[in-house]
This record gives sequence, C-alpha cells and structure tokens, in this order.
Amino acid sequence: MKYLDCISVGNMRESDRMTIEKYVSGRTLMYRAAMGVYRAVHWHGKIVIAVGGGNNGGDGYALACILKRNNDNCRIVKLSEKLTEDSGYYAKWAESLGVPCEAYAGGAFADADIIVDCLLGTGFQGTLREPWLSAVQEINSSKAEVVSVDINSGMNGDTGEAETAVRSELTVTIGYVKRGLISPNAARYMKKLVVADIGIVLAKEEEKIVPADADTPSDDGYILAPDYLVPEPIDVSHEELPNGII
Repeated sequence: MKYLDCISVGNMRESDRMTIEKYVSGRTLMYRAAMGVYRAVHWHGKIVIAVGGGNNGGDGYALACILKRNNDNCRIVKLSEKLTEDSGYYAKWAESLGVPCEAYAGGAFADADIIVDCLLGTGFQGTLREPWLSAVQEINSSKAEVVSVDINSGMNGDTGEAETAVRSELTVTIGYVKRGLISPNAARYMKKLVVADIGIVLAKEEEKIVPADADTPSDDGYILAPDYLVPEPIDVSHEELPNGII
C-alpha cells in the first residue's frame, strides 16, 4: 500500500488555493474531481445528483456533464441557487447538454438507482438545517446506491462527527484523506472510501496512513488504515478539459 497523506481541512483548503494560484486552474481541478468520481462507480439505471451551492456542488455539475457525454441518464436536484465561478461554468455546460435540473422537493430521489451526494463539503460544521436535513434523511431512507463526493454531507471534515449525515456505499474523497474520514465515527456513515488524486500540491505534510499490519509505530505521525479505505488512489491528475465545450 502506498502511504497516503492524512490532512486537516485547513491544510486541504490552503493546498487547493496554492495549486490553483501556481499550477492548475480551479476549473480543471473540478473536472478532474468529477472524472475521479466517474471512474470509481459502475454507473447504471437512473442517476440523481444532489448538489449544493459551493464547489462540492460544482463537482456534481461537472459529473453530470461527463455522464451525459458518455450517454448515461442523469438529472440534477439542487438545494441552492448559489454558485461559485467554476461551479457556475459547469452548471451552464450541463444545461447546454440538456441535463434535467430541478429544485429539491420531497420525493426527488424516489426513483433513483444511484444518488450522488454533492451537497456539502469538508468545511461543514454544526447541525443540518432545512431543506438540507430533509434531503439527507430522504437519501438515507432511499434504496438507491449512494455515492458521496469528498465527504458525506453533514460530517465534520476534521473530527468525523455528525448529528445527521449521508450514509454511503462509497465515498470518493478529493485530493487527500481528511482526518474526519478515518475517525471512529466515520465508519458509521461509509462502507468504502477511495481517494481521487487530482494533482493538488500539498502545502504541508501532516500524517501518513499505513496498512493496518504495518510495523510502523502509530504514535509517530502514522495512522493505521481503517479496513474501509481503498489503498490505491484513482489517478486523474493529468486529465485536461475536453475540446469543444462551452
């Protein structure tokens, strides 16, 4: 197993900022994040992508574009009209491709075979409010396969704590493993965790995740891997935006 980096939310935010400033555009990183999710899942049936207003939602819009270009049926359910510059770009692209998009209402996930959770990112803290709470509860009561992007919405990225959070079959975290994702509490919310390497340059090293049977001491900057963590990342670090998009 490759020793994976485990970092704080603050370090992730700074690493993302530094990478965009010096190396790769935010728009390209968002496309790579979506491509990492796309490659992690066996897509089938009716796909519903639940999006919020930040960059986590932008990953969902970008994923919808990739799915549509690969002839997979999907629709977007949005819980916010707010968009960052990059997420707005992919929202417009999804619209131009004819991806159905609707505001969240009760029953939005009733017929889904796969639900993609792009509601809230790693910076979330506190308690879910409406309509986020109802959406998360509806996702959790669904019989669909659930895929969370970056983190299970409602979970604290540093501690793994959550009063209510999305329960997923698969969580695809972007860039690096955040501390909260391998906390004891996180195992209650995810069955499988995989990293999508999108080419973010780490601002500073913190801890390393090592195999559970490793001889490396766990109290010297090393963390033993939980059994739900996939040891090999999905490498999309060299993906570029396709030609001919808006």
